[in-house]
Amino acid sequence: MKSAWRTLLRREYLAWAAPGGAALHGMPGALTAGCPVAVSALGAGTAPLVTVPVAPVAPVAPVAPVASMAPVAPVAPVAAAAAAVTAAPPAVVTPRTAPGPGERPGPEEDPGSGEASGSGVDPGSRSGDNPRPGQDPGSGDDPGPAAGPSRGDVPGGGPGRVRGPRPRPAWGWPARAWRMRPGDLEEQAAEFVRLHRAECPGAGPAGPRLREIRREIRMTGTYRHTPGELEFGARVAWRNSSRCIGRLYWKSLRVRDRREVDTAEGVAAECADHLRAATNNGRVRPTITVFAPDAPGRPGPRIWNEQLVRYAGYRQPDGTVRGEPSSAGLTQLALDLGWPSDGQGKFDILPLIISAGGDEPRFFGVPGDAVVEVHLIHPRFPWFGQLGLRWYAVPVISDMCLEIGGICYPAAPFNGWYMGTEIGARNLADSDRYNELPRIAERMGLDITRDRSLWRDQALVELNLAVLHSYDTAGVTITDHHTESHRFLTHLAREERAGRICPADWTWIVPPMSGAATEVFHRYYEDAKLRPTYARHQRDLPQLRVTASAETCS
Repeated sequence: MKSAWRTLLRREYLAWAAPGGAALHGMPGALTAGCPVAVSALGAGTAPLVTVPVAPVAPVAPVAPVASMAPVAPVAPVAAAAAAVTAAPPAVVTPRTAPGPGERPGPEEDPGSGEASGSGVDPGSRSGDNPRPGQDPGSGDDPGPAAGPSRGDVPGGGPGRVRGPRPRPAWGWPARAWRMRPGDLEEQAAEFVRLHRAECPGAGPAGPRLREIRREIRMTGTYRHTPGELEFGARVAWRNSSRCIGRLYWKSLRVRDRREVDTAEGVAAECADHLRAATNNGRVRPTITVFAPDAPGRPGPRIWNEQLVRYAGYRQPDGTVRGEPSSAGLTQLALDLGWPSDGQGKFDILPLIISAGGDEPRFFGVPGDAVVEVHLIHPRFPWFGQLGLRWYAVPVISDMCLEIGGICYPAAPFNGWYMGTEIGARNLADSDRYNELPRIAERMGLDITRDRSLWRDQALVELNLAVLHSYDTAGVTITDHHTESHRFLTHLAREERAGRICPADWTWIVPPMSGAATEVFHRYYEDAKLRPTYARHQRDLPQLRVTASAETCS
């Protein structure tokens, strides 16, 4: 009898565990995307897998169903404003034939060293551009809750359609609830304050500050960071980002404190200023702008764009996408909000979509003087410039929450600068993105009918060479994957000397091309979840079809 029960339990366990095991052993090779930058190692091999025996798990009692929420009454119709977006076209930098003496941009810290203060920023996904294979584009530090393949799809609408006023349906996205209990908030605040005072002794002892925070929490349900605490927390959140390869210069992050800004108009205007300050005439500066935090009964503003600058993707009747496929959902939302686009461009810059105070989102055109783009050319192929490829200068991640001491800042756009492979090996090369490798290989005269000809590999190298060459000759900061790998190991050694854990996810640290040829490939790393941090909590775009006033952030 016991033997029969053991056999039955084993069969039930194997049936339960099979999907997870299949997913584990089918895990693709390393991949990244930044922080400033996260990087993938497609084609670079995979980390060794270790098989661990697992004891059978006792069956769990089913959970009682939860009553569905009552439908929300429709909002009264509001007429849309007739104004159109009048943003000037972005500045497009055409690389010179060769850089002049001393024109190559250097780092903010050491202009002569050739070392930068950060690389394309996204602690969770490097630039938000490069997801793991099979994962939603732009997904970050919390891959589990990330939305599925239909993320951001908004029914109705189409390229170039601008709707007139009509009734607005109920929200498809509920406002975030304040879920932090006072005891938990006090605990996380104490953890952060002790860390801050330990690393910044000039800030004074922790005791008086903790008593002040406890009184504030008991009176208001939350507390406010000092400017010094905010600056330290934002920088350490970058330092703690296990998927970012570009953390060597975490102390150089410039923090723009805009916590008094809590309106959609104000956020849009400050985002434009962020782009101007971070671009810095091509000498890109790692920068973060922190807006109002979530508070009891008062959610902070939310930027729905994955990045402040992002290209549109227009769904076509045949199922294809013109432009950036990963932006198709956000593009449809912008069109449904009334964004006046003809849907014909491959590199149309999306408007910012912002909501504040739990209100419905609005869109704001990005001013042309705030955006710099680089036309891509090649040092040996004159025809390369005729392909019409371009990319923007600064990757500013805008859909991650900055969490410091239990306080969540849902709108805190931040940037480093690009690592070339983010653009050349992922954004323009991935088959589910711009997929430019076949076109480049054909112009190179390669045989694309046989995988064995390695035409993809040859075209990939030339595309990445073109990216680095174009940014250098245009005077825009960029780094390469070999240099950034060396810098990461320097950062790792510094953290170990300081007695700190340096969390690192191998599958995101190894670059997406030539992985085995980089220094970071040939070792293991310790991963850990540390605070402060950057995180994503709510990834689904609002499911609504409304019209809104067309505005331009100044």
